[in-house]
Amino acid sequence: MNPELLTLAEDYWKDELAANPLSALLLGIHDYDTEMDDLSREAEDARIAEFREYVAKAAAFDPETLTPDERITRDVMMFEAGTGADLLEMRSSELGVNHTFGFQAMLPVLIPQFPIDEPEHAEAMLVKYPKYATMFDQMTDRLRSGVANGRTPMASTAEKVVSQFDVILATPPEESAFLTTRSPQAYDDEQEAAWRSKLATIVADDIYPAMQRHRDYIAEYVVPAGRSDDQPGICHLEDGEEWYRRAIKRHTSVDMTADEIHEIGLEQIRKLDDEYRTLGAEVLGTSDLDEIYDRLRNDPELRFNSGEEIRAAAEAALDKAKATMGDWFGRLPKADCFVRETPSGPQAFYYPPATDGSRPGAFYVNTSDASAWKRYEMEALAYHEGIPGHHLQLAISGELEGVPEFRKHATVTAYAEGWGLYTERLADEMGMYSGPLERIGMLSADSLRAGRLVVDTGIHAKGWSRQQAIDFFAENSPQNLSGIAEEVDRYIGMPGQALSYMIGRLEILRMRSEAEESMGDRFDIKGFHDTVLCSGLVPLQTLDRMIKEWAAV
Repeated sequence: MNPELLTLAEDYWKDELAANPLSALLLGIHDYDTEMDDLSREAEDARIAEFREYVAKAAAFDPETLTPDERITRDVMMFEAGTGADLLEMRSSELGVNHTFGFQAMLPVLIPQFPIDEPEHAEAMLVKYPKYATMFDQMTDRLRSGVANGRTPMASTAEKVVSQFDVILATPPEESAFLTTRSPQAYDDEQEAAWRSKLATIVADDIYPAMQRHRDYIAEYVVPAGRSDDQPGICHLEDGEEWYRRAIKRHTSVDMTADEIHEIGLEQIRKLDDEYRTLGAEVLGTSDLDEIYDRLRNDPELRFNSGEEIRAAAEAALDKAKATMGDWFGRLPKADCFVRETPSGPQAFYYPPATDGSRPGAFYVNTSDASAWKRYEMEALAYHEGIPGHHLQLAISGELEGVPEFRKHATVTAYAEGWGLYTERLADEMGMYSGPLERIGMLSADSLRAGRLVVDTGIHAKGWSRQQAIDFFAENSPQNLSGIAEEVDRYIGMPGQALSYMIGRLEILRMRSEAEESMGDRFDIKGFHDTVLCSGLVPLQTLDRMIKEWAAV
């Protein structure tokens, strides 16, 4: 690689890790174990300036003088740093209250993931843990600025976050999620007990008081100043239109307007109707769309009864995928993927392996309410989150050699989630769905992602109320009403992120279709998939160029 570009890429990755010590630790990188993410306005300003500098330096390289792989490095850096700075400038931390993906909601998932494998890692936690208190105080300061500037979240969301903190703070420190971290195998029982006792003291003396201050500020100031459920979108903020434009670019990596995306969503929903009617007649004995939705939403026979059932179904789906993936992919990951249960967070999600091999990939299923899970949806979820979805994508990316490290861990949402959604339909091509009922689950997932295009743009660009968004989903998908409400609240708290799934999938399908047409008999599905997966996470415009170059050889 061009030595100057390589140096720039290495510097960029070092700065990324230094700015995100928690992410570094999750990756198994221990250089920043004693540090904590700095969430202050001053650190944010410095990061914006740093991002802008990287964009300028990367842009200075003439793409015509670079190899194809060097062009990818240039593209990814300019996209990540440029859109990262764009969003940071919108100061979303000033209304950063989220009951789905907020730090308080993710604690039970994050802490056990930390690879605390050596005594020095454990000792570093004694330095790191007090800094959680600083982080919570910084979060409070950012909310204080938001209230002062008239930038607040939806009041009902803030109330839910207050309730989450109440549960956390009522838990004895020695039983808190902060104490669920792994411990070094070299510790004997006495050493581990002494170490955990020290952690519990830090939780009681430092972290809990800071969390209490954060909770109290939300309850006393953010909730009263919060926006009503009738005005959940950022379009109701002074800079909301520009914020949403930047969010669309960050999360889709393509140049589309909110109106264009809204119409794409409506079109995709119309296309699903005939598929529902065909499978509904076969499985449920009716082709009436309303009746199909009602049965899928309310029939108790279509729901799981226990966490054990959920986990067993997820493991069976992954086993099926592991046995089949070699027929469709040339490059397979070395790291394995396992199912893990969690009592909190989203219904299902994936965590990639640690770069040092200390932790495999994990497909997490939230089993706190087994009845919320529908039997017919599990296979599509397992294929999306696990194999051949995010696990193949992210594990392979992390194992690439000769690729700048930052590219292996890039956060190009449309590529990541577009691939996940693409694999739900790919699994049908691969013959992995158990039957027509499970194929209906594939349609249900499509309804959700198509609806997201309509609802996210409706909320943040067209001024929809929360209830309008809920009503649209209820009329156009088989999602249960409680799940719909949770989905809508997620979109309210993460503008634009929900657009990435269907936009990404449609773009990948377009690229595949064009390659099949141009290559004819030369088209090889393994080659296509390897081209998509073996360069790390890239913007969709870059991926389009990569596929065209592959197809032209």
